[in-house]
Amino acid sequence: MRQILNQYPAQRDDIADLVTRRPLPGPGLPQVDPFLFLNHHGPQTYRPGNSGLPFGPHPHRGFETVSFILKSEMAHLDSGGHESVIRAGGVQWMTAGSGLIHAEISPASFKRDGGPLEILQLWVNLPSRLKMTKPTYTGLQREDIPAIPVDGGTVNLISGSFDQERGPIESLTDVAMMTVQLEAGAKVDLPAPTGRAVFFYVVAGAPTANGTPIKPHHLATFDNDGDTITVTTEAPATILYGHADPIGEPVVSHGPFVMNTREEIVRAIEDYSAGLFGKPPVIR
Repeated sequence: MRQILNQYPAQRDDIADLVTRRPLPGPGLPQVDPFLFLNHHGPQTYRPGNSGLPFGPHPHRGFETVSFILKSEMAHLDSGGHESVIRAGGVQWMTAGSGLIHAEISPASFKRDGGPLEILQLWVNLPSRLKMTKPTYTGLQREDIPAIPVDGGTVNLISGSFDQERGPIESLTDVAMMTVQLEAGAKVDLPAPTGRAVFFYVVAGAPTANGTPIKPHHLATFDNDGDTITVTTEAPATILYGHADPIGEPVVSHGPFVMNTREEIVRAIEDYSAGLFGKPPVIR
């Protein structure tokens, strides 16, 4: 079993009235290659007549965004013509690649009626050979995602393999991603193949991983000395879990762009300014 190296608390960084915690990047942890960034929005309850999510049209290049809608709904629109509203339990997987402008907003019904909201957004880096790949988008509803029963819980498999099943997303870089929902007394062995980077964030609860308690809203890092992470719980817990091959390349980021060199960042800004990312989606 892999031994825990450390655990890092999510830093509070609210965006307007949106409660936001960010464990990555954080003090002492710039990335868990290839995982770059995680925002944990909520949990909170919006009043009726609210403004909804504040993420209007904005560009990305050089990586992928994966959004997990735990509570509420989120609408997606982008310059590639993709549009969807994903409900609670669903996932949005966008490959920005060579460049895309997208908006992540609340549907009109949520702004009118309000309600509970909790969303995770993870950024996954792309290697240099794929940074200029064609942009794509996939929206998955809860019913599109295999819910695999384990001892006292469920693994919702988005990409990669678990218990001889495959997730519906075929990642360009073979990233495995899943959410793990556990009840009190649960036990599950999560795969952590040797040589792969592990992503382990506690969304709620305080599970134990390989014998070490992990605090709520903490990101745990692991040594590469095994191929399994055994999780047990004394109370309900939710974990965002994944593993992937490290890329091992320079990371140069500037706002919504993640490339390998400063020159590539300058080019991204110039291309976006020249309209090469397409027309921004129209918010109706």
